[in-house]
Amino acid sequence: MMVQEVVAVRNLKKSFKGFQAVKDVSFTVNKNDVFGFLGPNGAGKSTSLRCMLSLIKEDSGEISLFGKSMRSNRGEVLSKIGSIIEKPDFYKYLSAYKNLELLARISGTSVSKSAINDILEFVGLEGRENHRFRTFSHGMKQRLGIAQALMHNPELIILDEPTTGLDPQGIVDIRNLILRLSKEQGKTVILSSHQLSEIEMIANRLVIINKGKTLIEGSVNELLNTSQMVVRFQLDDSQRGIKLLQSDFNIEAKLNASEQELELEIAKIRIADVAECFVKNGLRIYSIEQKRKLEDYFIKMIQDV
Repeated sequence: MMVQEVVAVRNLKKSFKGFQAVKDVSFTVNKNDVFGFLGPNGAGKSTSLRCMLSLIKEDSGEISLFGKSMRSNRGEVLSKIGSIIEKPDFYKYLSAYKNLELLARISGTSVSKSAINDILEFVGLEGRENHRFRTFSHGMKQRLGIAQALMHNPELIILDEPTTGLDPQGIVDIRNLILRLSKEQGKTVILSSHQLSEIEMIANRLVIINKGKTLIEGSVNELLNTSQMVVRFQLDDSQRGIKLLQSDFNIEAKLNASEQELELEIAKIRIADVAECFVKNGLRIYSIEQKRKLEDYFIKMIQDV
C-alpha cells in the first residue's frame, strides 16, 4: 500500500529578537500515523507546531500539509486540522455542551446536538455534558479540549503536551483516547511531548529534536531495536559472571553500586547466548533488564548534540 504523506516540514527556521528557537527542523508525517514529536523543554517543539498551524510566521523553510503549501492554501488546510497548542480554556460558567455549541457557532461550524453529544461520549464526558467547566478536573478539561478539536471532523489532530500535569489515571485516559482516534476514527495524530515513556507506548513513528534541530526521525520499533543494548543481569554470583564474560565473550562488565547486578553493553542478538553461558556454568539468573529503551536512546541523542 502506498504511503500517503500528510505533513512535510523542510528546513524550518524561526527566530525571536535574535534568539533562534528553531534552527533546522525537518520531518514527515504519514496518514494514520500516531507521530511523536519529542524533545526536552525548550527544544523548539511548540514553536514548530505554531509555525505549522500558521499561528506565527516562519523565517524560512517549507511547510506542506495534505500536499499543499500552508502559505498559499491556509484556509483549506486549516479546515482539515484540529489542535490543542495551549492549555484548553473555556467559559467556566457554561456547561461542556454549551461551550462546544457556542464555540462551534463562533467558528462557523455546523454541528447538530446529537453530534456534540456523540463527541462528548467519545472523549469520555458522557454524563458530564451539563456540568459547568469550572467543576472539571484537569483531565476532564483536556478531554473537552480534544472534543473541541474534533468538532469539525478534522483529518489531522495536533496535540501539544496533552498529558502535562495529569495524574497517572488521567495520562492513561488521554493515551487511550489518542489510540482510539487513530484506530476507530482513522485520524492522523501528532503528539508533542517530553514524556518519552508515553510516546514509546503510543506512537508508531517519531522525530527527536533538540536545540531547534532535528536529530533523528524514524519508526519507534527501529529506534528500540538498535543493535547495541545496555543489559543488567542479577546473578547469585556476579563476580563469576564478570569472569565468564571476559573469558568466553571478551566483554567487560561492571557491577552497580550495590554489587548485586552486573551491567554490560552487548548486541541484542547475543543476550540469549550470554544467559545460556551463565546457566551452563551453574549461575542462577534472578533477573535480566534491558536498559536501552527509547528514553535511554533519547538521552544519548541529546547529550551528543
